[in-house]
Amino acid sequence: MMGGVAWVVAAPGSVGAMKNWRYIAAHTVAASAFIFLLQRYALNASLETSLMWMLAFGACAAVLATMQSNR
Repeated sequence: MMGGVAWVVAAPGSVGAMKNWRYIAAHTVAASAFIFLLQRYALNASLETSLMWMLAFGACAAVLATMQSNR
C-alpha cells in the first residue's frame, strides 16, 4: 500500500481557459505591434496617432479573439 502520495488534478476546463488567455494575449499583442509599426514607419504618422491606432486595434483584436475562443 502506498502512503503519502497525493495527485492533484486540475479542474475541468482550467487548461483550456489558460490556452484561451494565451491566444487572446498573443493576438492582441501581434495586432497592436503590427498597426503601430505600420502607422509609425510605413505611413509616417505621429507618435500620438500611432499609439491611438495601436490601442484601438489591440482592443478590437482582443474582442475578436475572445469571441473566437468562446465558439
